[in-house]
Amino acid sequence: MYNMIDYQHLCSQVCDVAKQAGNFIRHESGAFSSKSVEVKGLHNFVTYVDKGAEKIIVDRLLKILPEAGFITEEGTNTTFGERFNWVIDPLDGTTNFIHGLPPYAVSIGLLENSCPVLGVVYEITLDECFYAWKDSPAYLNGKEIHVSDGAQVQDALIATGFPYYDYHLMKPYIHCLEHFLKNSHGVRRLGSAAADLAYVACGRFEAFYEYGLNPWDVAGGAMILQQAGGRLSDFSGGNSYIFGKELVAANSAVFDEFLKTVSLYLK
Repeated sequence: MYNMIDYQHLCSQVCDVAKQAGNFIRHESGAFSSKSVEVKGLHNFVTYVDKGAEKIIVDRLLKILPEAGFITEEGTNTTFGERFNWVIDPLDGTTNFIHGLPPYAVSIGLLENSCPVLGVVYEITLDECFYAWKDSPAYLNGKEIHVSDGAQVQDALIATGFPYYDYHLMKPYIHCLEHFLKNSHGVRRLGSAAADLAYVACGRFEAFYEYGLNPWDVAGGAMILQQAGGRLSDFSGGNSYIFGKELVAANSAVFDEFLKTVSLYLK
């Protein structure tokens, strides 16, 4: 049965799921109170909105692909599948959401034998749905997207983020940040890795790097970026960017130069 999966149809269904969860989040944002915030760890927050959105997503995906397992941020379902696993962040950018600040997004990725085969990122505040599936182009709201053609770091706009609690690389990280501030068009910190990857995929950024990431932060966006013509790796140039807690992503033209600099400071 699963050798005959129609990934395009599956992706369409997942986009609907992401939008349903996004609509729930958007509705709750109007009456959200900071009193509802729970603390998971240092600077790491969760709300009933995260949990409610994740339940919506898991319940729907169970019906779409019953044999698939789940890797979820809030632990709604922790069943691991032998072949397929959904990787879900119901609200990437929770801190932004708490403060009423965009962007924040629903991120859903599907791994087949640990390899990404489908990705959806729904950025809620702009109603932008980014998606791609195995062997497809990447899309934004039905229109094909591509990474930018910027060829040098000096002409790049770069995205980054900072870890919530793992500060062991902070000094070299700040030195790397200083380098890019002086030798690029600038650096932005938006607060949502899923949105950062989607924005590299559609050419708004040329590159993105961060450490302290979890699989649910990057699985959906990584697939979209790859299908949009981008490249990804860990800080050493390897393929451990979904589970390895560090990621470098860029358009194909600037990737090698960008990775070389990141590796110089952070490898």
